[in-house]
Amino acid sequence: MKFICQQQAISQAINMVSKAVSGKTTLPILSGIFFEAKDGQLRLIGNDLNLSIETYIEAEVIEAGNTVIPARLFTELIKKLPSSDVTFDINDANVATISCEDSDFKIVGLPGNEYPELPIIEEEKTIAIDKTLFCNMIRQTSFAISQDESRPVLTGALLEMNDGKLSMVAIDGFRMAIKNATIKSDLSSKAVVPGRTLNEINKLFSGSDAKGDLKISFDDKQALFSTSQLRIYSRLLAGEFINYNQILPSEHKSTVRVDTDKLLTSIDRSFLMARENKNVAIKLEIKDDFLTISSNSEMGSSLEKIHINLEGHDLEIGFNPKYLMDALKIIDSEEVYLEFNNNVSPCIMKPVDNDYYTYLVLPCRISK
Repeated sequence: MKFICQQQAISQAINMVSKAVSGKTTLPILSGIFFEAKDGQLRLIGNDLNLSIETYIEAEVIEAGNTVIPARLFTELIKKLPSSDVTFDINDANVATISCEDSDFKIVGLPGNEYPELPIIEEEKTIAIDKTLFCNMIRQTSFAISQDESRPVLTGALLEMNDGKLSMVAIDGFRMAIKNATIKSDLSSKAVVPGRTLNEINKLFSGSDAKGDLKISFDDKQALFSTSQLRIYSRLLAGEFINYNQILPSEHKSTVRVDTDKLLTSIDRSFLMARENKNVAIKLEIKDDFLTISSNSEMGSSLEKIHINLEGHDLEIGFNPKYLMDALKIIDSEEVYLEFNNNVSPCIMKPVDNDYYTYLVLPCRISK
């Protein structure tokens, strides 16, 4: 096996696929990156059996073949090479000779035919969505994905497709984030994608080059997120996701309309005092078109006052400030609605200028 490729191209490809390489594995071959050279292309795969990332780059293939090279050492080496052509010559014993300008290195690899095959996913259930839009859906929900491994299905986000709408839902037991998008599909189905997979997709596809569509295909156990150059395979989480529609209140007695940035910065300042207290909480007092935010600790106290538009009853209610700030940071609207029933019921937060995002957060007890 022998091929030549650009240092920058292979370095970028390695950085992508290495996100799916586990540093802790009982299978030594999974600590490496799979390489296959043929037909003027180099195929690279990282795989930990739960998440797999596959990409292709152009290469001058002198002799076709495949091998597996240890990821950690190889990644560091390629990154430090000059920006020039790199020649790879792998012998029958899977020893890779890597040459770039006046530098030569040898790395002992493993047989490529022992590397696990990627899953085959029938594309009967497939949708297409703009990459930037999908990354934004992840950004606005992933922070509410549970980290509690005792409820594995909640360590992912629900993707639900129905009547030309795609919903992404994350729940951690204290808050819930729902982001909706319109898609050109009449597919009706749902799947729970691990939070780790979604975060890697966001890293790989967000940014200035995140143009074009992302294809999402899935069956009962696996999902495939693909573009022309990159394919991400992921195991789906088993189990029944919470019926999130039953959690959403059907009515509310008080609605607050408030400036998003003013609310965020006021809560942020109040958080300085609240976090000095073991029971982190701030109090919101809604009265006479003003929202008063207060917090107390042994170190001192804070008081913030914001002008609002109030429809409905006055209210005093407590929250973990971090849960409010997490949502306010990602809401792309100058103003938000806060909807309440009473001081023991969830608060619903929505952007004023669209109905594509809903955030639910449970209140907490505040000391008198």
